[in-house]
Amino acid sequence: MSQALFKDETPALDDDTRSALITRFLSFMDDESVLRDDEDLYPYESDGLAVYRQKPPLVVLPETVDQVQRILKICNELKVPVVARGAGTGLSGGALPLKNGILLGMAKFNKIVSIDENARTAVVQPGVRNLAISEAASDYNLYYAPDPSSQIVCTIGGNVAENSGGVHCLKYGMTVHNVLQVTAVTIEGELITVGSMACDTQGFDLLGLLHGSEGMLAVTVEIVVKLLPKPDTTKLLMAAFDSVDTAGDTVAEIIADGIIPAGLEMMDKPAIVAAEAFAQCGYPTDAEALFLCELDGTEEEVQHQLQQVEALVKKNNASEVHIARDEQERMQLWKGRKSAFPAVGRLSPDYYCIDGTIPRRHLSKVLQQMNTWSDEYKLRIANVFHAGDGNLHPLILFDANIEGELERTEELGGKILELCVEVGGTITGEHGVGMEKINQMCVQFSSDEITQFHAIKNAFDPGALLNPGKAIPTLNRCAEYGALHVHHGELPHPDIERF
Repeated sequence: MSQALFKDETPALDDDTRSALITRFLSFMDDESVLRDDEDLYPYESDGLAVYRQKPPLVVLPETVDQVQRILKICNELKVPVVARGAGTGLSGGALPLKNGILLGMAKFNKIVSIDENARTAVVQPGVRNLAISEAASDYNLYYAPDPSSQIVCTIGGNVAENSGGVHCLKYGMTVHNVLQVTAVTIEGELITVGSMACDTQGFDLLGLLHGSEGMLAVTVEIVVKLLPKPDTTKLLMAAFDSVDTAGDTVAEIIADGIIPAGLEMMDKPAIVAAEAFAQCGYPTDAEALFLCELDGTEEEVQHQLQQVEALVKKNNASEVHIARDEQERMQLWKGRKSAFPAVGRLSPDYYCIDGTIPRRHLSKVLQQMNTWSDEYKLRIANVFHAGDGNLHPLILFDANIEGELERTEELGGKILELCVEVGGTITGEHGVGMEKINQMCVQFSSDEITQFHAIKNAFDPGALLNPGKAIPTLNRCAEYGALHVHHGELPHPDIERF
């Protein structure tokens, strides 16, 4: 995407405070770990949502827990905001810098501390790549289940911050379901550990609270993840259909039949065509929709479920059914789905990736409405779904060089997210809220709920210095957004009247 609609209205970090920070950081960090020249700062001006950009005044790259603690203590003392960042692959503006604060890069925390084959756990630093965990565990015939499409580059610390999912979260859960323990540093520099190596811990579920907290409560410095044995057998079935509705109905029938696939992914025609041109993976480009259904487990269990799924798709008149012959072909078919986002990027100068989740039964309704809006806004939409759990990823194609098209794209994206709420879903499934969806938080939650969110943040971060202005809107912002919707004749949530 191009340069931004986002404007940071806060005052810039003043020169005296910036100089004081540099001096104090350099007293315990080397020169290369304290970035302050423009050419070093610009690479950090956005995350994966590049439409929002802000050059940070300072970037620090610690490599020890002690350094993180000292950095946060200094920032707390001087009342300087801190935005933590992993690999910068997030898609909601959660790691967007602020012009009055520092950016805390955790890339140097990239070590796998230990793997316990018997306990089936790995202790990892937050800068470890998601895929690297499975690669390291492979020698023990183990792997880490959550696998975002960006797993080759995204970090486990960012996965915790956004509670990431991936194509296998249907059966194996999100990040929160695969983490036992998190060690983090508070804004006061205190080191805390939440969760346990045991099956359960007493008290409030602070481990669950930190997942998806988007760097607003503490800075993660170590994570204990669960590892799973590699399944005995894995089979992948690809089914193509003449309509998206039929494909969606078939997905619902598979789940209703008591089958929980390891992964159940769906794509519409624009996404199919783009992925095939990019990855040459064998997708039928004449299909209106296809899904990939992966089954894993024991040989007997997988064969039985494979027969059930094959019978269901044939009953629903699939135009093509294909079962991967071997592991190489299975990975090739997955390559197309994993490459869908960059593949769609070849169709248009820019695209906007949305992340919303709906009950599966409303898939047809939501897709039909998206098609109507696509025609109305004259913007093409390619759809990629985590179909099994209703997590949608519509990709709106646009050209930011055309005046007004970026604004229309954002408006359309907001309407799609609010439609997800209207049908009983949520504005995000795994990408987080960040800056991108902060207005839609006003649609999904009441004023009382948002007030409680702020109270929780205040308990961890009373000075509101950790990633301020992200994820949780102020009540004033919701009042303004509600007034805007009333002006346009829309009132997406009854609670908006209270703001």
